[in-house]
This record gives sequence, structure tokens and C-alpha cells, in this order.
Amino acid sequence: MNDVPRLEQMTLQEAADLLGVHYMTAYRYVRLGQLPAAKVGGTWRVQRADVEAIRDPESTPQVQSRKRVPWSDRLEQRLLAGDGSGAWGVIEAAMAAGSELHEIYLDVLSPAMASIGQRWERGDIDISVEHRASGIAMRIIGRMGPRFSRRGRSKGTVIVGAPAGERHNLPVAMVADLVRQGGWEVSDLGVDTPAGSFVHAAGDTDDLVAVGISVTTPECLEAAAEALTGLRTAFGPELLLFVGGRAVADIDHAQSLGANGWAADGVGLVALLEHQTRKRSRPRGEFVEAVADW
Repeated sequence: MNDVPRLEQMTLQEAADLLGVHYMTAYRYVRLGQLPAAKVGGTWRVQRADVEAIRDPESTPQVQSRKRVPWSDRLEQRLLAGDGSGAWGVIEAAMAAGSELHEIYLDVLSPAMASIGQRWERGDIDISVEHRASGIAMRIIGRMGPRFSRRGRSKGTVIVGAPAGERHNLPVAMVADLVRQGGWEVSDLGVDTPAGSFVHAAGDTDDLVAVGISVTTPECLEAAAEALTGLRTAFGPELLLFVGGRAVADIDHAQSLGANGWAADGVGLVALLEHQTRKRSRPRGEFVEAVADW
């Protein structure tokens, strides 16, 4: 940013003066991700064009479209900075701008965490930064969770979890909320669940409709297949088994693991569950997919 001509950048105080607001109001814009900023020599600096966009939103059509606001990028910056309050501020701003609950998970939080994971894999950030960001993301999910509750009669219970060895808990937590929003009760087993524990949980669950297993790490595919085999052996073809996650490529891959269907994310899983509810007469051996990464 030091290479940008002086006329194109300004301090946050100068930005506040231009906007006619208090410095703390301008700082709040930064924390909410509404005003991109970077620290130079301990001082916040912003682009004049970004300040002008806030002062005159009609001159920048992209501000009018919530789908074009880079909420995920803004959230990622707050997560990388370890700024929990700022991260939640971005989520609140996105919702205030009209983002639906499922969009917060799939279009804002998930891409931000995926990008941070890729930064760690490339060696751009330390694992401590990734872990700190994950902790903030889990707290966000904790605050979001109650919003996904749906009143009315339950459609049955769905068990979700990740197989033995799998440590990625964010996808499971988000899937659980999205399924709840769809009208099902959810038994969330979390991560690193042994095959026998999936079977035990299924046997201990009333009105069980399906089991969904999330696999992010390829090394955990064998454990997922073991869990699916155990469930199929114990409960036969009547129990619906679904699998998804970044490590599962497609419906053929899901079938090879022993699942009835494949979903790319939580919304896709809800679509599968809805499909099965409407098609009770469909042969249980049919394999289905919902491309809608959990």
C-alpha cells in the first residue's frame, strides 16, 4: 500500500472527516468490513475510492447488491487478525444486508475458512493462526445456531458426524444447523467418531431417518467406509446413509463407500432428505446425489 500515490490514500481520521463522522464510527466501518483498511506504521490507512463509495453509495452500483459485497473476504481478514468481535460484526452486517442464514454458512463462513486453510497449506500462515481462526468460527456458529431452529412437527431424526481420525468439526456443525433448519431433529456426534459409535447412536435414536457422514480428509475415507458398512450390516437397507465433504468426489465415490447418496454441502443434504420424504416408495438401493462441501 505504500506504493499507492498519496492522493489515493488517507488516514482513518482523514476518512472520518471526509465522511463527517466520528473517528470511532469510521473505525467501526473497518471492524464491520465495510471499509477496507490496512495498517501502515501503526496507522490505519484507507483508499479514497472506498471512502467515496461509503459517502456516495449510488456512485458504486456494487454496493447496492449484497451478492457482490465480498463478505467472505472481509470475514477472512478479521479471522486472520484474530478479531472475534470484528468477525461477528461482519456476520451481522451481511445479515443486515439481506444474506440468508444458509448463505452466511455457505457463501461467507465456509469460503473464508477454506481460504485460510489453503494459506496454511501453502505455508503462508502459521498453524496457530489457522487454529485461532477456527476457534472464532466455532464461536460464530455457536451464536448462529439458535437462529436455525424451526418450529413445528419434527420430520424425524438425522445423525451427523465425522469418522474416526477426522478433525474438521466446522463442516459437521454447519451441516447440523442446516438440517435443523430443514425441520429435522439432529443428533450431532461431532468429529473422530468410531464406526461402532455410529452404530450405537443409530440403535439408540428414536424416529431415525438417516445418517450423514462428513469426510474432509482423504486419509479418513477408509474409516468412513467402515462406519457405513457397520450401519448397513446392523440396520439393513431401510436406513438411509449419506456421505459428503471435500474428500468425497461424487455420487460414484459415495456409492463405492457404501452410501445411498452424496451431497456437496448441507443444503444438498437437506435436498436429499426432502427427496426421500417425497419418494418413500423408491427402491432403497437407488443411489442419489445432491450437488448443491460439507
